[in-house]
Amino acid sequence: MTHYQFKLATTPEEITTYFALRKTIFVQEQQLFQGSDVDEIDNIAYPIIAVHPRNMIHSNFGKPKDEIVGVVRIYETKPGFWYGGRLGTHPDYRKGWQIGKGLIYKAVTTANTWGCEQFLATVQLQNVRFFQRLHWQSVDEMTICDRPHHLMQADLNYYPATNEVRPALPFQVREAS
Repeated sequence: MTHYQFKLATTPEEITTYFALRKTIFVQEQQLFQGSDVDEIDNIAYPIIAVHPRNMIHSNFGKPKDEIVGVVRIYETKPGFWYGGRLGTHPDYRKGWQIGKGLIYKAVTTANTWGCEQFLATVQLQNVRFFQRLHWQSVDEMTICDRPHHLMQADLNYYPATNEVRPALPFQVREAS
């Protein structure tokens, strides 16, 4: 089994690749957005990535290079109230649910560490059952971008706080070209 690393994206290269993967998933593949999925929330969101370590992709110097294979963002709307969004996995890595599960776990445990009292996400209908298996419950049904979604809430008892230090915002967050 492949082991992935789940972490905050903090370097310019990580953030650029984070936005490029989001664009691939939500603009090009799912066509939920035209041109870009970047919005004002990205100014306050913490980007989280799934990294496939030392993949067979090589840098210009011949050393193995890590590859970003999954993304999610988390953000606080008011003290203690967090949301997750833009959860996606690179098309070549969608076998099984390991990456999505790891990203969700990292997102909620990170927010829980930073004082989360409630963690919500809008989830596309086809993913609701997956979230339910990860201790989430549906609290409302809605339509977003002409597609059915559920507003879902995480059971924070299953997502313990960690020691993740909360970096100061803003990151140098810009859309990849």
